[in-house]
Amino acid sequence: MDFAPELLRMNDGKLLTGAEGWAKRRAEILEILDRECYGRMPGAPAKTEGVVESVDEKCCAGHAKLERITLSFDTPAGPFSFPINFFNPTKAGPHPVIVLLNFRPDAYDRYYPAEEIIDRGYALAVIYYQDVATDDGDFSKGLAACFPRTNPAEDWGKLSMWAYGASRAVDYLLTRPETDAKNIAVIGHSRLGKAAMICGAHDERIRFTVSNDSGCGGAAMNRTWHEGAETIAVMDRVFPFWFCRNRAKYKESAADMPFDQHFLAACCAPRFLVIGSAEQDLWADPLSEQYTAYAASPAWRLFGLRGFMGGSEPFHAGEKNLDGEVGYHKRDGVHFLSRQDWLVYMAFFEKHRG
Repeated sequence: MDFAPELLRMNDGKLLTGAEGWAKRRAEILEILDRECYGRMPGAPAKTEGVVESVDEKCCAGHAKLERITLSFDTPAGPFSFPINFFNPTKAGPHPVIVLLNFRPDAYDRYYPAEEIIDRGYALAVIYYQDVATDDGDFSKGLAACFPRTNPAEDWGKLSMWAYGASRAVDYLLTRPETDAKNIAVIGHSRLGKAAMICGAHDERIRFTVSNDSGCGGAAMNRTWHEGAETIAVMDRVFPFWFCRNRAKYKESAADMPFDQHFLAACCAPRFLVIGSAEQDLWADPLSEQYTAYAASPAWRLFGLRGFMGGSEPFHAGEKNLDGEVGYHKRDGVHFLSRQDWLVYMAFFEKHRG
């Protein structure tokens, strides 16, 4: 099964055949994605600092400390800060760390089974996404207000801002002795699954990128759209602020795009990526999410790795393949980040931890 455009075709027309050329091709792909879809993310700050504001010494049945931490870093408009909740196991580390972009500020939330994650040996850093940037078209507050907007076609959208916030959490977590620097994961659901993919594509410190039900603009191929799924046109009408304005050029014809979502997924290579879908979540286009896992895999094979081992035949609910560097699973049910999803993702981490 062929997917367009060709992932390994360089901008000069040459076909990439070995790992030695991947860094250049990856840079080309990120440039395309930044220019045409997500907007141009600024470089990392010189330093991200963290101040522990409060500590719950006995959360998760006494198996972890819950720290409320304020992160801060310099921007062109001055310092910017936002809080995270950091669940730090009481057992001696270092621990693999999961960075979760989350929809609510609650320390305990339905989107993550904190105690179970801790008991599996992970630390968990949770970011309430609107503490970074509001989920609307207002660019006058939050992180959006900290960087000048000089090119309407290419200025970064909110998805990239949330991804940038996740990377700043990684900055800080790498200063903590409890962090296993070789095993950092970023995860998000729905729109935050899109942001997690952007973060993992750009930030090579992240070993595991997890996209849960991220759909159009995330893990779902645009050119293989299926009935009932979200479209670029709908997103441009309802959520134009998630992307740069150039993306709107393709709302009538995805075939004209100089990329598809396998480009974004492939930028995680040769690191690890796992994509999750739900059978009844037609809006996120589960089969097109599976296709992305399949279509991105040639990037891993440049390194003699396997990529996705599940093929292109549609998965049924309950099926998964976690054997290669690209994993995919499809559960029953609807649009949600469930305990079942978390168990699959942690199994993937444990299969491939460094």
